[in-house]
Amino acid sequence: MEEKIFIDAGTTWTKILTINDKKEYKIIPTSEFRKLNLNITKCTGHSLVKSKEIYENEVVALALGAKKYLEDDFIALDLGSRDIKFVKFKNKKFQDMDWNTSCASATGATIEMLLKFYQLDVKDLTYNPEKYSVTCGIFGLEKIMDDVAQGIEAKIAIAKFIHGIAFNAFNFAKNPDKICISGGFCENPCFIDSLKQYCEVKTLGRFVLVDGLSGF
Repeated sequence: MEEKIFIDAGTTWTKILTINDKKEYKIIPTSEFRKLNLNITKCTGHSLVKSKEIYENEVVALALGAKKYLEDDFIALDLGSRDIKFVKFKNKKFQDMDWNTSCASATGATIEMLLKFYQLDVKDLTYNPEKYSVTCGIFGLEKIMDDVAQGIEAKIAIAKFIHGIAFNAFNFAKNPDKICISGGFCENPCFIDSLKQYCEVKTLGRFVLVDGLSGF
């Protein structure tokens, strides 16, 4: 079987699906991916040369990947390092979508930087009923620094920031009863527990977009 390689190259992390005799999923830093010389079959993401022959729009990849996992009606939301996007299907047909690279910018990347700075692991964070009203990572960073300077534990301040991100994600998706989450935030229990305060949540994992690409 001819080897096929599908790539979702995000700002921070690149997801790779290789198909030959079997399927192999891999996540590597995007900085490392740029050094590789791969024969790519289909790709999406910020960090790629957008060749018309092999490149697919991220929202299209999200929609196709989510349809492999979900029922006729669903909202799939992908929250990454610097953007947020969702697609909505009803009765197996596309109904709505949105993609924001401004007010959601740097959300995932900001959390990773904060965890490194304060020497914390994502598992150290737990849901906090309080939340920051934030529209981007920079404003959230300012609020976190202010709280920490006042003596609040960093993990509590970051949890409040994550709750704010979850609330923004719920509003961005237009307040549905259920959201199916794609991307790295699937592995952030604090985010998932915060979002569950507003709707039912189903996690799809980090490889939804490459799965969507592989359907071409």
